[in-house]
Amino acid sequence: MLKHLYIKNFTLIDVLDIDLHEGFSVMTGETGAGKSIILGAIGLLLGQRADAKSVMSGADKCVIEAQFDLSRYQLETFFNENDIEYDAHETIIRRELSASGKSRAFINDTPVSLSLLKELGEQLVDIHSQHQNLLLQKHDFQLNVVDVIANDQQLTDDYHQYYEQMQQAGRRLAAMQDSIEQSRQQADFLQFQYEELSAANLTEGELEELEQKSDTMTHSEDIKSALYTADNALTADGQGIVGQLRTAAAALHGIVKVYPGADELASRLDSCYIELKDIAQEVGSRMENIDFDPAELDIINSRIDRLYDLQKKYHADTVGQLISQRDELKQQLAAIENSDEALQELQAAHDRLEAQCKSLADKLTKERTLAARKIEKEMQQKLVPLGMPNVRFEVTVEPIELNSNGQDRVSFLFSANTSTPLQPISQVASGGETARVMLSLKAMISGVVKLPTIIFDEIDTGVSGKIAEKMAEMMQDMGSHGRQVISITHLPQIAALGTAHYKVTKQETPQGTVSRMQELTSEERVTEIAAMLSGSNITEAAILNAKQLLKQ
Repeated sequence: MLKHLYIKNFTLIDVLDIDLHEGFSVMTGETGAGKSIILGAIGLLLGQRADAKSVMSGADKCVIEAQFDLSRYQLETFFNENDIEYDAHETIIRRELSASGKSRAFINDTPVSLSLLKELGEQLVDIHSQHQNLLLQKHDFQLNVVDVIANDQQLTDDYHQYYEQMQQAGRRLAAMQDSIEQSRQQADFLQFQYEELSAANLTEGELEELEQKSDTMTHSEDIKSALYTADNALTADGQGIVGQLRTAAAALHGIVKVYPGADELASRLDSCYIELKDIAQEVGSRMENIDFDPAELDIINSRIDRLYDLQKKYHADTVGQLISQRDELKQQLAAIENSDEALQELQAAHDRLEAQCKSLADKLTKERTLAARKIEKEMQQKLVPLGMPNVRFEVTVEPIELNSNGQDRVSFLFSANTSTPLQPISQVASGGETARVMLSLKAMISGVVKLPTIIFDEIDTGVSGKIAEKMAEMMQDMGSHGRQVISITHLPQIAALGTAHYKVTKQETPQGTVSRMQELTSEERVTEIAAMLSGSNITEAAILNAKQLLKQ
């Protein structure tokens, strides 16, 4: 519950520092006094978007801070999951807004994002303003009410999980169908490309080898001439280097006995002789193999041209890339050939998920139908005392196509008297009837969803007298079950039933107009309720009437 509220420099509020209480409290004040400003400040604490214009004129920033007691609401998991210090009896939420528009939020002095603040705020306070009565026109709201009463959260979570998986499977199926269709449209072209590259008999490194052969054949005469010159220098009769080395080595070997030092020199010449003899043989062999064949050169150059043409055509830099493209085309063609089988597998997976969704949706329908009967019975019990003795309230659960919420369309049908047929509530309920229906729904929901604090902003619109008193009793009952209920009201019948009574006023100060909020004493409550009964001219009869209302 909300234990303490502190507001500084927010719109017309210079400083507000006030304690709030458990149970049923009321807030009164003239129109324009600042009640909506206080609600706006609380809304910022709940994660609503901030506007720099909300900062009081002349101030650098505004601060809104609230202290909550969460000891009965099992919220420790939220704090642990988000690495925020948990204090069950004193959780402090703070929002700061600078005049420049910068906003900061804190939970127990830990900076948090606006989304995280909103996530916690939704579990702490429910503000029911007049515009929320319009929710009765929306089928999503009506469905949500039924789900809350059905207490089917786990079932709906399971359904949402499978439905999302089914949607993903459907998207994959559609993507594959499109891909297959596109592939089949270009299958002939892909086949042509594959056959062209396959027929080329591509080999890694072939182009480099062919270019080397072409270069060699083109310069064959120069090569042969150089080899002939080298061969002649090495092996010419009587003049070749090889023969001269052999002669020199033999001469040194001949004097080894008389000149031992010649042995090493002779051995070294032997090594040179062997190496040069081998080189000479290699030169001779290569010289014989160098032939210029114009026909073969034409074949080689033609193959080189073909490989370059393929590289240009397929935007490849190497033959290796051409080979990769050929292999990829082969895989694409194989995928097209096997596409029907893959498509059937995806279709089967989608169908399995759809069947699971249908099964869960059927269970949801059963739970919602049971909850609908419960809502009808309970709403009848709550609305009759609120001045609708002949009320009929029916919840229909009609089948529709499978969607993210199941297969049900929920509608609230309403009739306030026996002569009017049941019709959608948004079409036939008056403002006062809508307010009573919404209060009854909130009272019913609050028994299931244990919200710490519920604030009703003029839920009494369009009602008065005894009906207002019954509405107050309903809110009083809500507040007696471990909740904090605050009603902003203009009706004395409701104001009198509050355990605590707060008054909001507008005052003129040297600094300008400001809004104030104070908790009224017993005597002050009598005066305030008397003023609500008779206006600014408080009569003795109004005083007595106020005391009687408070006594009741």
